[in-house]
Amino acid sequence: MVRRVDWSIDPDADVPPSRQLVELVLDAIATGQLEPGSQLLSVRAMATEALVNHNTVARAYQELERLGASEAINGVGVFVTLRGPEVAAEVRRATTLAVLRRALAAALRAGHTYEDVQRLLTEEAWSRRSA
Repeated sequence: MVRRVDWSIDPDADVPPSRQLVELVLDAIATGQLEPGSQLLSVRAMATEALVNHNTVARAYQELERLGASEAINGVGVFVTLRGPEVAAEVRRATTLAVLRRALAAALRAGHTYEDVQRLLTEEAWSRRSA
């Protein structure tokens, strides 16, 4: 069963639509919106929902299968694997750390000090604990 998920793709983003779709599916798996055994929308249905070409969805589904988050069964559909939540969490952690590294490099290039960055991280961590 597929729970209602917003599959909107941002056409103005720097990230290709197929990668955006991969990230949306991984997010849905990681948050439990799509559980192991859940069937993803068909390629054509997902293309309609995301307003993209069906080849874009096919590329995204191939990437999800390569990662081990989904499995295609010929003539039946594409399903979230038992390892899907673990894979989704791993990929999300790696992606966010890469973004954080790029942001750190940009902050240092802009003249911020390591102490500035450390202070900000500490403040953010504490504000999130109390929220």
